[in-house]
Amino acid sequence: MFTLLKTAFQAKDIRKRILFTLGILIIFRIGTHLTVPGVNASALQGLSASSNGLFGLLNTFGGGALSQFSIFALGVSPYITASIVIQLLQMDIIPKFVEWSKQGEVGRRKLNQVTRYVTIGLAFVQAIGISFGFNALTGEGLIKDPGTATYLTIAIILTAGTMFVMWLGEQITVKGFGNGVSMIIFSGIVAKIPSDVVTYYNSQIRNAGDQLTTAILFSVALVIAIAIVAIVVVYIENAKRKIPVQYSKRATGTSQSSHLPLKVNSAGVIPVIFASSFIMTPQTLLGFFGQNYGDAQWFIIMNKIFNMQEPIGAALYILLIVVFTYFYAFIQVNPEKVAENLQKQGGYIPSVRPGKPTQDYISSTLTRLSTVGALYLGIIALLPIIASGLWNLPQSLALGGTSLLIVVGVALDSVRQLEGQMIKRSYQGFIQ
Repeated sequence: MFTLLKTAFQAKDIRKRILFTLGILIIFRIGTHLTVPGVNASALQGLSASSNGLFGLLNTFGGGALSQFSIFALGVSPYITASIVIQLLQMDIIPKFVEWSKQGEVGRRKLNQVTRYVTIGLAFVQAIGISFGFNALTGEGLIKDPGTATYLTIAIILTAGTMFVMWLGEQITVKGFGNGVSMIIFSGIVAKIPSDVVTYYNSQIRNAGDQLTTAILFSVALVIAIAIVAIVVVYIENAKRKIPVQYSKRATGTSQSSHLPLKVNSAGVIPVIFASSFIMTPQTLLGFFGQNYGDAQWFIIMNKIFNMQEPIGAALYILLIVVFTYFYAFIQVNPEKVAENLQKQGGYIPSVRPGKPTQDYISSTLTRLSTVGALYLGIIALLPIIASGLWNLPQSLALGGTSLLIVVGVALDSVRQLEGQMIKRSYQGFIQ
């Protein structure tokens, strides 16, 4: 790893991309500390220990931006939710979107433009929702001068902050290194790790009767977590099923062997990010009714359903992860296009006829692999939530499974991209 980084920094073009990415992330981190005018951010400190799942998710993904009620408090969550909606609408729901999805780069630009418009709408609604909701939860201590003009001003600022963060992510994708949105979420989670550890130490170890025993238990738990990362997460993220492929050489009458690699977890960490963002939307809408209907039975039930700290909310969260794992795996690996490309290139899977049978074979294989991947993602995301209920962990650590999957997944993907850039550069040097 260190050798790879050393070699990468010796290449001027790659070094510029890495430094550009770091510069963008520094700008993002500075923005997370700029509090929105007219807001008393200190009123939110009590919510960090509460069971409000929306606060924990937004604060974790934003790297503590929500606890400061900063201009980047919403992060990229509205953009992710908008992306989910647009991708779902491409599945033969809106014919125009289906047509654009088949137009290559031109269609992709049109869909991206629509995604941006949807992001603006969702960000505005979510901004008003969290302003109303968290102001009610803090006993109307969050907003200094509650009023229509104040709420609209805060919503506009937060919406503009989200669009700026989205633009920063796009700049990383184009001019930097890695997937911009994933890198921003990654930086936010990593930035919160030291404060989360200190919070846990102050709340669980410093006040414990036997500090030595508690510290030992905490160290053992930390070692176990590292072992899970090293053995389970990294192993499964790199696990692949290699489907043998033969390419015919009609001119010579010979054939060439190759393989089609299908990852066990083809969807990566996207299902976890999707599920987390998707579950935020109903919680945001509930924020509109919290002040007037907080004691109503329907509100209490709905709040439990969409709160990951509750059993039914955790079950819904895991179900969303499983569904999005299958959904995104088939987007990443389109069996129809793969079968079509193999046939055009004169390739075939041994014992499988080209065309529709090849498509069905790849689909069934991908479904079986995604089943393992979905169970893996669900278990890793669920275990810390269960541990939180058993040992009263802070909410930020209760979301550790989600954070763990995102951090490790983005790190591995970044390493693969870096290796790809180095290989590409070596080929270019050879050609020159």
